[in-house]
Amino acid sequence: MKKPMKYAMCNELYETWSFERVCDFLAEHGYGGVEIAPFTFATDTPSDVRTITGERRERLRQVAEKSGVQITGLHWLLAKTEGFYLTSPDAEVRKKTAEYFAALVQLCADFNGSYMVLGSPKQRSCLPGVTNEQARDYACEVLGQLVPLLEKNKIVLGIEPLTPAETDFITSAAEGVELMKKIDAPQQVALHLDCKAMMSESEPITDLIRKYGREMVTFHANDPNLQGPGFGGLDFVPIMAALRDIDFNGWVSVETFDFTPGPERLTVESIEYMKRCDG
Repeated sequence: MKKPMKYAMCNELYETWSFERVCDFLAEHGYGGVEIAPFTFATDTPSDVRTITGERRERLRQVAEKSGVQITGLHWLLAKTEGFYLTSPDAEVRKKTAEYFAALVQLCADFNGSYMVLGSPKQRSCLPGVTNEQARDYACEVLGQLVPLLEKNKIVLGIEPLTPAETDFITSAAEGVELMKKIDAPQQVALHLDCKAMMSESEPITDLIRKYGREMVTFHANDPNLQGPGFGGLDFVPIMAALRDIDFNGWVSVETFDFTPGPERLTVESIEYMKRCDG
């Protein structure tokens, strides 16, 4: 008998809900985890997770635990922040960015999370005069500093390739693996794949999963229409089969950008569709 997939939901679509209501609703509908966008808890402008007190971190973790779900990890790491940039040629900016990433690792650890997804296209694209090769060097410098802290807290950083429409830095699974290998800490820095992003590649999603999936820590399930699985034309039957083929045992998290159907429908119908496709 095959092991059940581990399903999580990204929390930013529950804009007006209490965290307790979010966790209860996810548990009720078969999700085992919730993936956190830090700006949903650090709501000041600009967002800064260092303003989240230790007492509040513990309370949020307990809320999830009481509901029967776990906080799986973090994504949208630099969204709604200011002053941080992964590939900046300015050494002081890179230093501040590394310090903030360290604060994010601590937040993830306080939540008992196991991974962090590095997307944040607006804080990683090549600035004027910076080549892609230089950007890789800058990124390695910043991320390399996190390795001891990631190792100490048993957290994996997942590098997320994004589409060329979003960024010009790490736009393919192959480039994600290249950066990962340049950092050379495979237990702490891995790959993260996202359905929407993979649609921009020349190879089919299923081929990319089978080729690079064993380097992957987590997986984002969504449709190119920016809604959940099953809300558009992307067929998840072969996608779920490919995840099974590589014996993927990480979290499959639903990440949506268009909340038009509403959080209830997106939550319920996404997991029902994926379970049918896996069945």
